[in-house]
Amino acid sequence: MGWAVLGLIVVVVVYLIMTYNGLVAMRQRVNQAFADIDVQLKQRHDLIPNLVETVKGYASHEKETFDAVIKARNQAQAATGPHDQAVAEQQLTGAVGRLLALGEAYPDLKASANFQQLQQDLGNVEDKLAAARRFFNNAVGEFNAAIQAFPAVFFAPQMGFTPREFFDVGEETRAQIEVAPTVKF
Repeated sequence: MGWAVLGLIVVVVVYLIMTYNGLVAMRQRVNQAFADIDVQLKQRHDLIPNLVETVKGYASHEKETFDAVIKARNQAQAATGPHDQAVAEQQLTGAVGRLLALGEAYPDLKASANFQQLQQDLGNVEDKLAAARRFFNNAVGEFNAAIQAFPAVFFAPQMGFTPREFFDVGEETRAQIEVAPTVKF
């Protein structure tokens, strides 16, 4: 009888250790995924001043657009946490979109090799950023599910494992995104 109790205790301790180590690995994957988003955001933020300067050379009287992009970039750099960053980045995306639209209004700008290269670089960063966000949200989903699953739900909070926040734009911004843009000729 004594060996059975000792064996059960050993099995429970080994299970707790394996569960704890698994949760630690998942938490690290979430942290790494968020760091990957930060890397892509830094690349994006570094490209934007070059893009603004290039456009300024061709469309110097578009000051309002330049100011909006710089303001949005500064807000995006200052944002902390997945939700705040998502909202700030969405605003920055809109401002950069308006800046890129100036290429249509200025044929010389559109033909500029520098502008085309910056557009291509920004597009590549946007693709990498979207992939990093998807990976982060997947890692967060797996982590949150693991700490809320039975039996980890009973001891995960006491071990410091709390649910993480998704990189989400929020309800208000999502409602704006889901509205189809109007195009007038």
